[in-house]
Amino acid sequence: MTQKEVSVAKVARLLELTNFTEQVNLKQKKVCITEINRPALQLHGYFEHFAEGRVQVIGMVEFAYLQQVTKERKREAYDKFMSFDIPCVVFCRGFQPDEDFLEAATRHNVAVLGTERATSAVTAELIRTLNEELAPCITIHGVLVDVYGEGLLIMGESGIGKSEAALELIRRGHRLVTDDAVEIKRIDDNTLIGTSPVITRHFIELRGIGIIDVKSLYGVECVKDKQQIDLVIKLEDWHKDKEYDRLGMEQEYTEFLGNKVVCHSLPIRPGRNLAVICETAAVNHRQKKMGYNAAQELYRRVQANLSKSMNPDEDDE
Repeated sequence: MTQKEVSVAKVARLLELTNFTEQVNLKQKKVCITEINRPALQLHGYFEHFAEGRVQVIGMVEFAYLQQVTKERKREAYDKFMSFDIPCVVFCRGFQPDEDFLEAATRHNVAVLGTERATSAVTAELIRTLNEELAPCITIHGVLVDVYGEGLLIMGESGIGKSEAALELIRRGHRLVTDDAVEIKRIDDNTLIGTSPVITRHFIELRGIGIIDVKSLYGVECVKDKQQIDLVIKLEDWHKDKEYDRLGMEQEYTEFLGNKVVCHSLPIRPGRNLAVICETAAVNHRQKKMGYNAAQELYRRVQANLSKSMNPDEDDE
């Protein structure tokens, strides 16, 4: 798999960072690592195990140290620090880099950025942003809709009715994330985020009608740029000889990028209201996450009734 990268220009735009080095081309500077580094030890002269490929964050500790050393010592530290292949340096809390720092950064072609926000907040946002931008990504055929806050991925063969189901869900007040092509990013072991390719964002293809713009037709409240994938529904043609799950006692899963997602296979027959079934599946999945399983409750009642039948002398509940 090709290593992913994100430009410093995009990081600066997403985090609204100020650029102190206008001479450095931020689009050419790339970040390939999701972690960040606080370079207090490096500014003191210790470069063993220096994570030079990470974004370097200057906070209160680093800035306070630099105020206590001599100008000659700072110049030496800056030159050594900037000689490594650093993608960028971010000053937090509104701290301003001094002239020697900027001179060394420009000479070594290192981007220097700044923000007024606290170091911990910037660090957390940087890690979150880099995790999302550098996450492994695949593109699959399907439709992703936000149904009652649950990310519902509808899959199936071409022409089986995915887009029609999504359109009915939109008319019922839910939100479209993407139709036809779903870009899935693996953020961590438990999180998959689905987005739309920019070129097809907010569009739906309906056979016999053509392309419609959901955002223009139904309003901005009916679309969403990204959504965590919580549930997969696979639409398939009905086969009378195939047995389908009628109780839901055991969960079925499908896998994307090594992450498992709950999956239901939904047989299609004329007269079935796909939108209502999808809504129900999303609400039922949400209810299970909250600790209530209707199938298990039914099983408990049946077992209790059998026990009562076998022991008729016991008092009624």
